[in-house]
Amino acid sequence: MRIGAYLAHPRPGSFNHALFDTVVTELRGRGCQVLAHDLCAEGFPPVLSADETQTVREAGRAGDEQVALHRAEVAALDALVFVHPNWWGMPPAVLTGWVQRVLVPGVAYKLGTAEGEPAGLLTAGRALVLNTSDTPADREEGEFGDPLESIWSACVLPYVGVPDVRRIVFRTVSDSADGTRAAWLARARREAAALVA
Repeated sequence: MRIGAYLAHPRPGSFNHALFDTVVTELRGRGCQVLAHDLCAEGFPPVLSADETQTVREAGRAGDEQVALHRAEVAALDALVFVHPNWWGMPPAVLTGWVQRVLVPGVAYKLGTAEGEPAGLLTAGRALVLNTSDTPADREEGEFGDPLESIWSACVLPYVGVPDVRRIVFRTVSDSADGTRAAWLARARREAAALVA
């Protein structure tokens, strides 16, 4: 399997980095070709240009080489993995920009008219999203409605043709003990294995 793995956390040594490294190692150990991207370390440019704001017309060639590379890669994946914290109910800006600049018309979906239904173009049949959070689950769901669940499982991935979205949240991270983190990493390994089973 050819899998794209994307990390969005700016601080080296974060628990998000540990999750990412664990998943990438597990997938490679299972014979997968993993295209692993630490978006912050690579300096992925997240800001859209005016020319990139189309939703119906097929996107032209990206002017930025990194964006062009990511578009070419994502079009030929069997699965996707995203690792990021919950910041203000959103992914970090670098990953939001990645979605907006990479998952464009003609690469990730086709839309005949602005009012029409999209046709997803990605060949990746499934995705694993690993989130960290410092918000307790009952508050996240009760007060905020779990916005990251909506973003990934309703707004983004099904739109581009990825029907199987598996999302795991590790919480609360800032006050977690070493034993808890070790158990979370073991869970991440199991979820990575299940992604390719």
